[in-house]
Amino acid sequence: MWFNGEAQQAAQFYAETFPDSSVDAVHRAPGDFPSGKQGDVLTVEFTVLGIPCLGLNGGPAFTHSEAFSFQVATDDQAETDRYWRAIVDNGGEESACGWCRDRWGLSWQITPVALTRAITSEDPAVARRAFEAMMTMGKIDIAAIEAACRG
Repeated sequence: MWFNGEAQQAAQFYAETFPDSSVDAVHRAPGDFPSGKQGDVLTVEFTVLGIPCLGLNGGPAFTHSEAFSFQVATDDQAETDRYWRAIVDNGGEESACGWCRDRWGLSWQITPVALTRAITSEDPAVARRAFEAMMTMGKIDIAAIEAACRG
């Protein structure tokens, strides 16, 4: 993952926020490079939700996009709210349908298990109602999804 000088800060935030996440190694540049000097943090090895990652402090040339995102499956509204607030309140921004972006521009899908069950229901009418309800939301409201399922 490409960062503009804040790979270590991002990795630390992820490690403090999500389960099965850690900062595993920090590597400093052995010499000057286009976006930094010898001794600056060049790469950070970290794990997010059990997924090994590498952050590169490559400068401002590239930014994150929705083409890559982490999905966080949540068990209840409290957990959904906690992760959403952790990302948005730390300089991030809200998006639609359970998506948000952190302060480094990385996209996250905060997805309650109840939503996934609803939109994959074997009953097409239930799935459609749940999907239509989701399409009106930023952060997912589990009670509203469940009400949509009931019709």
